[in-house]
Amino acid sequence: MRFGLRPSLFVAALLALAAAPFALAATDPLAPVDVGPPPAAPPIQPVTETLWGVKVTDNYRYMEKLDPATIAWMKSEGVYTRKVMDAIAPLAALQKRVSTFTGSFGFVQGFASYGGRDFYEERAPGADDYDLVVHDGTGTRKLIDIAALRARNGGKPYAINWFLPSPDGSKVAVGVSEGGSENASMTVYDAATGKPIAGPLDRVRFGATAWSNDSQTVYFNRLAKLNPGAPETDTYKNSTLDAWNLAGKPHTVLGSSVGHGPKFAPEAFPILLLTPGATDALAVSINGVQNEWQAWAAPAGDAANPKATWKPLVDRADDVTLIGMRGNEIFLLSHKDAPTFKVLQLRAGETLSSAKTLIPAQPDRVIEGFYAASDALYVTARKGAYSQLLRVPAGSDKVEQVALPFEGHVGEAFGDPRKPGIVVGLSGWVTQPTYLRYDPSSRKFATLGIGHAGDMDAAAFKVSDLEAKARDGVMVPLSLIQPKDAKGPQITLVEAYGSYGISNLADFSTRRAAAMREGIAYGICHVRGGGEKGEAWRLGGKDANKHNTWQDLIACGEDLIARGVTTKDKLFIIGGSAGGITMGRAMTERPDLFAGVLDLVPAADTLRAEFSPNGPPNIPEFGSVKTEQGFKNLFAMDSIQHVKKGVTYPAVMITTGLNDPRVSPWEPAKFAAALQASGTPNPVLLRIDAEAGHGIGSTRTQTDLQTADTIAFMKWRAGVPGWRPDRKP
Repeated sequence: MRFGLRPSLFVAALLALAAAPFALAATDPLAPVDVGPPPAAPPIQPVTETLWGVKVTDNYRYMEKLDPATIAWMKSEGVYTRKVMDAIAPLAALQKRVSTFTGSFGFVQGFASYGGRDFYEERAPGADDYDLVVHDGTGTRKLIDIAALRARNGGKPYAINWFLPSPDGSKVAVGVSEGGSENASMTVYDAATGKPIAGPLDRVRFGATAWSNDSQTVYFNRLAKLNPGAPETDTYKNSTLDAWNLAGKPHTVLGSSVGHGPKFAPEAFPILLLTPGATDALAVSINGVQNEWQAWAAPAGDAANPKATWKPLVDRADDVTLIGMRGNEIFLLSHKDAPTFKVLQLRAGETLSSAKTLIPAQPDRVIEGFYAASDALYVTARKGAYSQLLRVPAGSDKVEQVALPFEGHVGEAFGDPRKPGIVVGLSGWVTQPTYLRYDPSSRKFATLGIGHAGDMDAAAFKVSDLEAKARDGVMVPLSLIQPKDAKGPQITLVEAYGSYGISNLADFSTRRAAAMREGIAYGICHVRGGGEKGEAWRLGGKDANKHNTWQDLIACGEDLIARGVTTKDKLFIIGGSAGGITMGRAMTERPDLFAGVLDLVPAADTLRAEFSPNGPPNIPEFGSVKTEQGFKNLFAMDSIQHVKKGVTYPAVMITTGLNDPRVSPWEPAKFAAALQASGTPNPVLLRIDAEAGHGIGSTRTQTDLQTADTIAFMKWRAGVPGWRPDRKP
């Protein structure tokens, strides 16, 4: 989901055709050779409007309709990009190396364990997709085989978006979607036989969030059915919290259109939280992408009753971002007067004013989350990019630290409030993930033996934790991973994001590792807008402070050049989605600094994004043009509005998937068109995947091909001999 009005509007007549992508290619010594002409440029059709006294012109507003002509142009750009990349002679061998490398791993995600059964998604070595797997006393088996599902449907990509086992482990609710759309339908399966019990039920994109304590009723958020002729911006409005006792039919419990219970705004997403054995159930209102929750409590047995009495627990002003339960205990994570977060505790039936601080905030430690087990509350925290695991024994307020087996990040964890211990998924920058169960009686970790080690030689790389000085003097954390024997300036790829408080932490990535194995140094610039240093760090890159996000990235690039790690002609940046703001504005503010930009499914048109299907849920993060300050903020971060004629921009590869539900494909398309029309002599490539969305749900093959393209693009633009696109088709 992560991802005004117009006071006056003037539509000008068609004026001219934009410049072709490589109109000045003769000045580019690395220009493609003999790959044929680029597609005809899309027409410029200016739309000028006055927003808060400022005239703003949009040359490609018509693309937002994604009409057949626009789609045809986008696909032709995709074909041309493919032709250019395939003209790089070593690309085919690189694709094989990347595929062999990523295929050597067996990855696991989403571990849960109930009723003597372990549930998890697994992508086995060599496989293309994640399957849903269950392990119990009878062995290990696939409950959902995505490869078989694809084979039954003409090879079209499918993906598991989410799953939730029942507390007794007898059932599991699963959401599956097609073609990267994330539009999941829910089916409930018998965990022993794998046979469907109920469903499929459409419009369950955001998943089942709870089961009743007796494992008979599943609770889920369901999107409203969009009426014919309704605006796209209504896509996520008026969703409901529904309950489905599997002996009957689903029914709506709470929502904006329901005439009882807590009041939900049309933009809010109602969900239910109910952990196994808990006294109370919690109804939660999630305001789009806003981190802070509003919640009410009712007895767990009344949760499915549309006329239940819900008592207020927290408001958004309480700055609570996570709630969990254990029996009659309620735990809350809050940044109220605690910018690095604190953990609160209260009892069912109490108000927030009665809560005690279980774990106070510390300035050098950020608390990420918690997991209730019968023996203790386990808390994940971090210092810098690396995790700490804390433990508060039940009935105590003493905070203990559990030593992790190696330095890295706990990317996920699982605890059952009815059982002792915790399972963690731990990985590092160059250390592949492993799943470990902590036994509080022995105070030791044991591996679960799931997943499969791949062909990764961690000893071949070195990790440096650096800092770059930003324009305003703030020190920005910068993680750098290099070949151990690196000497002299290298091709260097720097990743950045910077929105929603999401942090880039010490997690393993085959995409990063594949680039590093090709001799590329990899930097992670922990820009403001992310959550690496807590709430203040997030706010330091939000709204009127958003400029810090891309200026922090610029500072990281300058720092790596000053250290001799790289040079301007070997420095590349990569980011995607909301990280596209960071990419687009860094390259438009400092076009001289970078050799190339890899801009993946980018949010490039922030002035127009709120009018897309996923726009309204993102207003809490980015603001709205309906307010003057919101307009100013959005204009400052709009990449398209900062493209200027006659500027030499770095080479750029922009990607999009035609099924993207988060960043509408017209945003990357408009950005590519604007850059091409600027007259820059460097290539502007638009890479299209007609069977993908935002990247979530893409197959390993889809991801590997994109990874190989990004590596080849960097070697080409850095001038590595043999990597220029000069092979005739």
